[in-house]
Amino acid sequence: MHVFRDKEMDIKQNYIEAGSGTPLIMLHGNGENCEYFVHQIEYFQKSYRVIALDTRGHGKTERGTAPFTIAQFAEDLYQFMKMMKIAKAHILGFSDGANIAMVFALKYPQCVDKLILNGGNLFPAGVKPAVQIPITVGYKIASLFAKKSPEAREHAEMLGLMVNDPDLTPEMISQIRSGTLVIAGTKDMIKTRHTELIARSIPGAKLMLMKGDHFIANKRSRMFNRLVEKFLSGE
Repeated sequence: MHVFRDKEMDIKQNYIEAGSGTPLIMLHGNGENCEYFVHQIEYFQKSYRVIALDTRGHGKTERGTAPFTIAQFAEDLYQFMKMMKIAKAHILGFSDGANIAMVFALKYPQCVDKLILNGGNLFPAGVKPAVQIPITVGYKIASLFAKKSPEAREHAEMLGLMVNDPDLTPEMISQIRSGTLVIAGTKDMIKTRHTELIARSIPGAKLMLMKGDHFIANKRSRMFNRLVEKFLSGE
């Protein structure tokens, strides 16, 4: 584990780094931390300089005072890469991490080599109603108590990432020029047709649907890693 502080940021950013070579940055999902990628770190450190970050307000990274939004997380990533002197990297994003990766690729295209988007969505309606409706209800309830309870405020912020974010359109991501792999589970919490929309909207993107749920990178890591490795190596 490492802790990184940038004078331009209001937080200390926690991360795991292993291996050497071309940088491969991993961005976890909502409520997760960098250890979600334990199987990917072990596998890819043999060929890449793997860096798995704790997003602002997740894991061991501080919440700070900046906005708690996907756009801010993308900005945090840019500042992190700048201070680590990483000009360009492959980026693997899971769930909210995939959403951060898309926003980042649009704002800082020069910093992205290849892009792996696992279980991302363009907007909240891309999530299946059975998952999204309880999240929305929970967000509204937590928001009512947010002013009186720090725990409720934190809970509301976390759920708010899935209620108010992301805010992308197919037209917007059609501007992504990085080679992209869109990968999701056949029983993902993201609607399959929404995953297909993302792949269809990014020029030249490859689509892979793996048997499994939202957490295929963790639960079916061997197959997931092989698919990602083939994509990164150009096979």
